[in-house]
Parts: sequence; structure tokens; C-alpha cells
Amino acid sequence: MRLRRLRKQPAALEITAFLNLIVVLVPFLLSTAVFTRLSVLDLTLPAQSSAFDNLKGDLQLEIVIRPDSLDVGDRIGGLIQSIPNVNGGYDVRALSDVIQQVKAKYPDKTEATILAQATTPYEVLVGVMDAVRSGKVAQGTSVVRVDMFPDISVGDAPIKPGEGRT
Repeated sequence: MRLRRLRKQPAALEITAFLNLIVVLVPFLLSTAVFTRLSVLDLTLPAQSSAFDNLKGDLQLEIVIRPDSLDVGDRIGGLIQSIPNVNGGYDVRALSDVIQQVKAKYPDKTEATILAQATTPYEVLVGVMDAVRSGKVAQGTSVVRVDMFPDISVGDAPIKPGEGRT
């Protein structure tokens, strides 16, 4: 007796539904994607034992962001200048001028500490960091951007006497 063999045909893949899903899903994902430009700043946190190590006659530049002013000072020497707010905002140009004067007296220093309160807006913190990090200096007939204090540390601002925590 003869054996009958069934001829099996390979099964056809039905991928139409999958292709429809991909056609819809790819444009949706591309349209909802958020494209952002990230920039990274290298920051160093102050050392815990820095209060004992920094008891030298050297400058320890410290900028404190207060709700009503920017206080520029030396950690050991005290307040250099307090810059009050103008027109409801921080006077970053005056801060830049003070930083340039400090840099002229201490050209070898590159470290600065910015102390901000927890309620300080991010834009204000970045603006102050930019003013401390670099400035514009006239050289001959052109204006050149130079580094002032590029090594920035960030910390919490101390509370003034009579000022409560919010």
C-alpha cells in the first residue's frame, strides 16, 4: 500500500496588524518625545572640616543669596559688600562688578561658595553662578570674557538673626 504524504505548506506570517501598530506608534512616540539640551556644571561641595582648614589670612569668597539682597563676603574676614535688590530682582551686574574688584585683589584665587536658601529660584541661582564664574573685561578696544572664580561650591545660606525659616 502506498503511503500518502501530506504536503505541508509553510504558514504565512500575518504581520499586517503589527505593521499597523508600528505605523501608528512611531509617529506618536516621536511627537510626544521631549527634546532638551542639558548642560552640566562641575560643582564641589564644601568639606566638613573646612572651618578649621580655612583659618588662614587667605580669601574665602562667599556669596549669600538673601530674599532682599546679595551679600558678598569673606568667610573669615566678614562682609565685603551687600548688594540690595533693584526693580524687584537681584542686581547681578553690580555683583559682577564687585566680583571683578575682588578678582583684581586676589588674581590667584579660583574658589567661591554660593549659599542659597531653599526657596531661592533656580534661575536666580544660575544667574549668580554665571556672574561669579566669569566676567567681561576690556582689553584694548575689545571686550573679552575671562574666568573669575570658576570653582564654585553650593550650600545652604545661614539664617540671619530675626529671620525665621519658611
